[in-house]
Amino acid sequence: MNALSEQILSELRHLLREMSDGGSVGPSVYDTARALQFHGNVTGRQDAYVWLIAQQQADGGWGSADFPLFRHAPTWAALLALQRADALPGAADAVQAATRFLERQPDPYAHAVPEDAPIGVELILPQLCGEAASLLGGVAFPRHPALLPLQQACLVKLGAAATLLSGHPLLHSWEAWGTSPTTACPDDDGSIGISPAATAAWRAHAVTQGSTPQVGRADAYLQAASRATRSGIEGVVPNVWPINVFEPCWSLYTLHLAGLFAHPALAEAVRVIVAQLDARLGVRGLGPALHFAADADDTAVALCVLRLSGRDPAVDALRHFEIGELFVTFPGERNASVSTNIHALHALRLLGKPAAGTSAYVEANRNSHGLWDNEKWHVSWLYPTAHAVAALAQGKPQWRDERALAALLQAQRDDGGWGAGRASTFEETAYALFALHVMDGSEEPTGRRRIAQAVARALEWMLARHAAHALPQTPLWIGKELYCPTRVVRVAELAGLWLALRWGRRVLAEGAGAAP
Repeated sequence: MNALSEQILSELRHLLREMSDGGSVGPSVYDTARALQFHGNVTGRQDAYVWLIAQQQADGGWGSADFPLFRHAPTWAALLALQRADALPGAADAVQAATRFLERQPDPYAHAVPEDAPIGVELILPQLCGEAASLLGGVAFPRHPALLPLQQACLVKLGAAATLLSGHPLLHSWEAWGTSPTTACPDDDGSIGISPAATAAWRAHAVTQGSTPQVGRADAYLQAASRATRSGIEGVVPNVWPINVFEPCWSLYTLHLAGLFAHPALAEAVRVIVAQLDARLGVRGLGPALHFAADADDTAVALCVLRLSGRDPAVDALRHFEIGELFVTFPGERNASVSTNIHALHALRLLGKPAAGTSAYVEANRNSHGLWDNEKWHVSWLYPTAHAVAALAQGKPQWRDERALAALLQAQRDDGGWGAGRASTFEETAYALFALHVMDGSEEPTGRRRIAQAVARALEWMLARHAAHALPQTPLWIGKELYCPTRVVRVAELAGLWLALRWGRRVLAEGAGAAP
């Protein structure tokens, strides 16, 4: 066990030291399909087309059947890309299967827009639907009527702006509304809105319209984004890139949840990242990437990390996003994010600032079991629940929540793991352990024994599935489709396993009910 703990710390140290390359993000069906469609040259991207066809599920759709809300965009996009490549082996069959899938799918936007709808859905799905209808007229596809008023409102807003500033949030979905390259300009990384799909679309329009001075930078960006997937296939790209603020912020925050933030073995790597964040945090806050608009979520987590490192950052950067008693992630967003407010609450409490309104909002956004499952950035309830427990307990040593504890223990699967889909995942099991770690600190001996038993089962499950330097594969984060920020998830997996190992050793040494 000691050797495994050392191996985990070594891998964590390696991951933290790698976080200067823009970030690691798993491959995206949606963005790859859009990039292929805009690229136009099928023969130059055959391996990427083969990869795309291989991602199709047995039912004809793309994306996990566990989370049907997030399957429309990748399936529409893949269908449209493959429609232009029907000479490739398997492409025509894939298009037929996708068409049948979309005809059978219930329309989640028939009457309303779900709270956890994908990013840019009001622009992306109507545009894809319209394009497919013109190609495949007469097919009874879902039409997403509830999105149309939102699409129209966005287009009116966009029509009033000649050019959006680099990094504007709406540039992230440029492929769904942009037609003139003059409405956007590549940022310092060469991207349009840190989106491979948007950048590929802008590049195609720029080439067609003879506006080529920046095309080389867009090409270089798309190549770098492709490398970030670690797929080894040219043209396979991620859903978002770079994430050179989000990745280090969330990784260090996760280390805190596991009790690893101040571990001596990670101290130098943590110090380097903290110094970078401190230098980058300005009066307007931080966004997921250096050249993207600031938002409350990244700003709040950065404030948490800086405060945990012993610095005293000003809270003013977060106040820009405060409206009434809650925080908006981006100004003008469709609906508030529970996890953004959880992170704002944690930052305010760490900084010793009043947070009664934010605390009330977080408490009010539980389900009937006392857990948090109404989240727009992550598909699993375990993610906001772990973070909410940490935020609510911050500065309150006697904080207890029997209802949430009972629900969390009840949700453990027979195999010992946790998961919001049909199977347990390493990432979600780690989140459960982070929450139990906080709860254990204020429990009576009986409660601590219950927790210790759950942790022992989780540890057994994790040990059976752990492999050194494994690449996380399960996309649970909400973008235009579900995606996987690989290093962020791997840090969570390793931190959860390290916590369970340490917990197990203490329980053996001190008797059932001991805590890390």
